[in-house]
Amino acid sequence: MKIIRIVLTVVILLLGFFLFRGIQKPIEYQKEKDRRYSRVIDRLKEIRTAQITFKAENGHYAESFDVLTEYLRNGKITVIRQIGNPDDTTAVVIRDTILVPVKDSLYPNDGKLIDSIAFVPFGDGARFEMSAGKVEKGEVMVSVFEVVDSKPFDPNEVLRVGSMTEPTNAGNWE
Repeated sequence: MKIIRIVLTVVILLLGFFLFRGIQKPIEYQKEKDRRYSRVIDRLKEIRTAQITFKAENGHYAESFDVLTEYLRNGKITVIRQIGNPDDTTAVVIRDTILVPVKDSLYPNDGKLIDSIAFVPFGDGARFEMSAGKVEKGEVMVSVFEVVDSKPFDPNEVLRVGSMTEPTNAGNWE
């Protein structure tokens, strides 16, 4: 009788442990997924900002990360500086166009990001897949780009920004 109680107690403890692990495992998976996806989304937003800046200066999106990173390192952004209040009819308004290095404007404190922008966070060296081109929208050719996570944590939930079929800069997480 005493042996049966001890065996049942051990069985109950083991079942309790397996039940706890069965509940805890999906919770830990979701926490890790959220942590990783947050970093991937931040990187995709940085790529989107870089692409929008590239297009503003060049009239089209960068086709590759080599072109984009070269622009981020050595390119310039046109900035229009305005001195005076344009709403004040008695004031003299001066507008001056200046060129500012992209690196100093977008990444003033973190120039290292330029070198790692093409890589998927937690991707063990995997690079994002990027494409750019043009699509016809209402009889007008529109520049488009798309960046896709090539090594997603969850293969059923691949993060991307932009689209090669629609003129949008939105991410599929938004």
